[in-house]
Amino acid sequence: MITVIVPALNESATIASVVELARRDPRVTDILVVDDGSIDGTPELAAAAGARILTSTMLGKGVSMEDGMRAARNEILVYLDGDLSHLCKDLIDRLTAPLFSDTADLVKASFSRTGGRVTVLTAKPLLRTFFPELAHFEQPLGGIIAVRRGLLRRLRFENDYGVDVALLIDAAVVGARIAEVDVGHIEHDSHPLEVLGDMATQVVRALLDRAVRYGRLTARQIDEVCEVERHTQAELAVAAGKMKHLARLALLAMDQVVLSGSSWPELARRTRPAEDSRPLLDAVALPPEERMTRVGSWFSGVSRRSLEDAARRLPLDPDACHVVVSLRKAGFRVGVVTHGFHVVSEVVRRRVFADFSLAHLMRFKSGKATGQVVLSPAMLDVGGCPRHTCCKGNAIKYLLDRTGVDRCQVLAVGAEEDDLCMFEAVGRSVAFRPKSEAVRNAADQAAEGDLADLLTMLPAGADGPETATPADGHGP
Repeated sequence: MITVIVPALNESATIASVVELARRDPRVTDILVVDDGSIDGTPELAAAAGARILTSTMLGKGVSMEDGMRAARNEILVYLDGDLSHLCKDLIDRLTAPLFSDTADLVKASFSRTGGRVTVLTAKPLLRTFFPELAHFEQPLGGIIAVRRGLLRRLRFENDYGVDVALLIDAAVVGARIAEVDVGHIEHDSHPLEVLGDMATQVVRALLDRAVRYGRLTARQIDEVCEVERHTQAELAVAAGKMKHLARLALLAMDQVVLSGSSWPELARRTRPAEDSRPLLDAVALPPEERMTRVGSWFSGVSRRSLEDAARRLPLDPDACHVVVSLRKAGFRVGVVTHGFHVVSEVVRRRVFADFSLAHLMRFKSGKATGQVVLSPAMLDVGGCPRHTCCKGNAIKYLLDRTGVDRCQVLAVGAEEDDLCMFEAVGRSVAFRPKSEAVRNAADQAAEGDLADLLTMLPAGADGPETATPADGHGP
């Protein structure tokens, strides 16, 4: 029997037809749509078509694929993209035939399609350079595959668009039998150029990572590439550049709002459990620039992977995902703001399906924290906040200047003293379970109960999903 898994993000136009295709194969007994925080009705349409719905544990195609694998009820898995159209009726039969005949462990779909610029310009050249034995695959980035679950359990899922080519390489390295099957012509939704740029970056990183891991490129080269990418993605100009035609903005403090507590003590416990973390707690009262110097030094030597893994386990507020998705449905772009590390805030924002995060940048060398922290340039506006050198309010001013959003259409939610300037910079502010009277008095409103209560406090005009601009889906 077969489980069909469909990672999906805002695929309302096509998801029902993809599910219906899967239902037509009599061997398919389990159809699982893994939703990545869609705001266009994708999960509801998929459920109506007959699929099980699972909400991904974190934003990103790779995470959704892994979540689906773990929740699947069968050993034979078929992955389909949610934005597919013009599929041949016997696609699943063609794709799984080598598995049932025991001639393959993983089957990639080969197909003709329009577009495919990332494949042609990044994946294929790098495969020819570093993995020539895999260069013959027509669609190395294609998300249409059939695979044995036992094989997938041995492989590592990337968190983004690099997942498909990384699984192909890893499967080949462990000796899996890999086949390619022609499934005809397929149409994918086209993506804007800026989205293709992100996809290309993620694919290149995954390929270079495997080249290092398997001895085909030096570790120093890949480390430099990864650091350049991290620095680029942490720049607020990158986030602002992706917010064209933005009407509303919501900014949520990470600590005590998105998270159910403070991040540093939990990060310390999970990454350096034997160390005394009191210096971190003492640093909370310091100005951000002094605070980050002390905290950065304390985390020196901790691996980036350890920090990312710890960030995936930080306790979220129970309503955080619901609130972020609801705000996005109401037409907001949602950002997570913190005086912590970007390497952590990016994981947290993806867990709750937010659009971007604002934070300071921790430097890494050979995958280990150097102890140096680069303060977010947007928070250091010399012509901004008159009270603080480094301030969340400055970052909001930076965003408003570059997106053209009216401050009256900006919502800020915070809980602590360092959120006060953020409140002053926006048109609507909410203190969520405020930690002091100063915080309560600085906000327009206070929410003492559940985080979901703030949905009743939205600015005028933010009361419906019709203004939302859905993010692009998962197709390669």
